[in-house]
Amino acid sequence: MHIIHSRTKAFAALAAAGCLWGTGFLFGKWALTELTVGQLVLYRFLFAAVGFAPAVWMATSRAETRIARHDWLIVLAAAVVGVPLQFLIQFAGLARTTVSHASLMVGVLPVLLAAGSALFAHEHVHARRWIALVASTIGAGLIAFGASAGEAGSQATLAGDLLVASSLIGGVAWILLCQRLMKSRNYSPINVSAYVMTIGAAMLAVWVVGSEGLPPVHLSTRTWISVIASGIVATTATTYLWNWGLVRVPASQAGVFLNLEPVVGALLGVALLQDILGPYALIGGIMVIGAAIVVALDGS
Repeated sequence: MHIIHSRTKAFAALAAAGCLWGTGFLFGKWALTELTVGQLVLYRFLFAAVGFAPAVWMATSRAETRIARHDWLIVLAAAVVGVPLQFLIQFAGLARTTVSHASLMVGVLPVLLAAGSALFAHEHVHARRWIALVASTIGAGLIAFGASAGEAGSQATLAGDLLVASSLIGGVAWILLCQRLMKSRNYSPINVSAYVMTIGAAMLAVWVVGSEGLPPVHLSTRTWISVIASGIVATTATTYLWNWGLVRVPASQAGVFLNLEPVVGALLGVALLQDILGPYALIGGIMVIGAAIVVALDGS
């Protein structure tokens, strides 16, 4: 009974993480009314870094969990592709498309990760996963085609959808680099996330302040709530919840909950921002999410 109860709590944590990740584009869209893409992403990760500060402090206080000299190159690479590169491109795409389209595009990530694991981590990938990759790619293409055909009005654009999709390459590289760190040395998932996110936030600050100057502080209450929630809720809290659940259930089962992010994001866009999902986006979204579920269940 105790094991069942523990797994139930783990699944609840994973589900909460998936749903909270789905709020990131909504908060971002609201904040973009007053901030540039760089300023938005900077605020998000500065607040995330505050949330990760306790984990960084505990990790650096013990010699066995500090970053080893030979691991610094991987940490820095993961930080640059995982924060500035990925999110500046992703939110530049969001500024040019709808929350719903951006959320559905992110649903391609689990399938791309399976392909990346096969190509670069030499993991065995079944034929079903390659079929899912093709289906997911076609689905993403349909979503982008719907934007170019104007089925979502002027809110969604092909350029925006493609920028969001291309940012996922950085996301895959980030995940694989973090995975390599956790396998090569005794770093916990939380330690790796805290180090990479905090260093990535510092890199982002140098870039944004150097190119745009200091971000504005006289913002509306809604914008402040949006950037704080993006950092603390949609970044730090989701990471802690996800990692807590991930150590208690198989990764193949946990992967199913990643699909809550595009579903929740798309629903929030339609319900709160009056996004339009035409037939191409709906069919493409079903293909993307369905393919991700196939990948998640393939190893269970």
